[in-house]
Amino acid sequence: MLLTTGCGAGASTDRSSHSDAKPAPVPIAPDGGGGAPATGADGAADGQRQGDEARESRPVAPDYLSTFALDVDTASYGYARRTLEDGQLPQAGDIRPEEFINSFRQDYPRPTGDGFSVTVDGARPGSVDGEISTQDGGEAGSEAGSGVDGEDWSLVRVGLSTRTSDRKGERPPAALTFVIDISGSMAEPGRLDLVKESLGILTDQLRDDDSIALVTFSDEAKTRLRMTRIDGNRDRIHSVVDSLEPTDSTNVEAGVKTGYDEAVEGRRRGATNRVVLLSDALANTGETEADAILDRIDDARREYGITLFGVGVGSEYGDALMERLADKGDGHTTYVSSSEQARKVFVEQLPTHVELRARDAKAQVAFDPKTVKQFRLIGYENRAVADDDFRNDRVDGGEVGPGHTVTALYAVRLREGTSGHLATATVRWLDPRTRAPHEQTGSIETDAADDALWDGSSKRLQVTAVAAYFAESLRGGSMPGAPGLGALAQRARKLATATEDSAVRQLADAIDQARRLRD
Repeated sequence: MLLTTGCGAGASTDRSSHSDAKPAPVPIAPDGGGGAPATGADGAADGQRQGDEARESRPVAPDYLSTFALDVDTASYGYARRTLEDGQLPQAGDIRPEEFINSFRQDYPRPTGDGFSVTVDGARPGSVDGEISTQDGGEAGSEAGSGVDGEDWSLVRVGLSTRTSDRKGERPPAALTFVIDISGSMAEPGRLDLVKESLGILTDQLRDDDSIALVTFSDEAKTRLRMTRIDGNRDRIHSVVDSLEPTDSTNVEAGVKTGYDEAVEGRRRGATNRVVLLSDALANTGETEADAILDRIDDARREYGITLFGVGVGSEYGDALMERLADKGDGHTTYVSSSEQARKVFVEQLPTHVELRARDAKAQVAFDPKTVKQFRLIGYENRAVADDDFRNDRVDGGEVGPGHTVTALYAVRLREGTSGHLATATVRWLDPRTRAPHEQTGSIETDAADDALWDGSSKRLQVTAVAAYFAESLRGGSMPGAPGLGALAQRARKLATATEDSAVRQLADAIDQARRLRD
């Protein structure tokens, strides 16, 4: 299970700041005017994240604020890549742009202590090689296509970063309960076999003072290993993992309930207690909807601080169910389809997720009405938080571990002829140990978002833009200055060379595959 977590710092007066510690645009109208749905401004008052339906019916933004819970999920991008590799275009409803954006390394400075650094920068996308790019919606229901080539829009990136773990023994011990799907659907190559390989890798990576419990589920759930210290028991754990074989149907409800029972029974004081769900999340037995499973997850999180990490596998994958479970468990999701990806998750990512830098972390971006005419947060529709709940620490946020970055990208339309302050971004989180609240801020001026995106801006900002453009294209949305997929793939390949980043090269391959499938 994974979550995110100061005392505030003043905003920087630099052009862009590095502070240490819906497809439709959002009209910003002080008089209440405007006709497009608001994105990221009005979330659910009870702190529950909004789904796709809410994206279509949100009211007009009454202010200049955008508030959301932090998200380090990457499953949507991983599953989209797998689907494209299988020769199919992903479903629009499975695309969450923030998970595309957050799948790539960033260049933000790390804070010197716990908490976050806040970086805000931007650039203008401009016109794209004569291609027409449209922006749905418009201020007060007019100028529906006013963002035709992106010339009057900027992309503003809000970047948050936590410090890494300096020493292997720095984190507290972990008590991990693995809930493993062994249903018939997991017999497909790349499912249970990959899960077993991943667990074997992790067993060798964990420290001697860590603990593991194993629960399996098909039509019913069974405890295979009670909470057991790693020290002296690695061979026993390997033997249990190696014995797993696929059986019958998928009763996610039974697996989650039994897994949390074991996690509560075996929880360790002073340790990080987490449930790790490994499944294709294709529930077909018991309660198959997330609503019937969420109460147990929520109770364990609130009473015992037990959080959830969801690892998805399989060419057919219940992405929406897994994401809802992880959201309720203050955790996050990822997706693996190869041994290379499994090793990255279980060797590089999960050990860092065992430690927390922040709990219930939220971000709020305040745009300056004197300079900003419209804004739109790209993605995060189901992570929206009511503006008034930003400092309500009873409202759920996200959890973030060491060495993480979180990125939010905005399309922003400035008022003609204005200059000066553009926006201030604030992140708020709770200390994982004391639950004390902290905040950190960063700000940006209009001239910091005026450089050409593809010429002089940060290469990592360009990668962020490519990922966002790709996600919006896959879900049928639009952004100012969006290139066609062919031009976008070319941008990605140039960036892969410039950054020497294999993940960006894989992004270019995925864009090319989507283009071929559409053609």
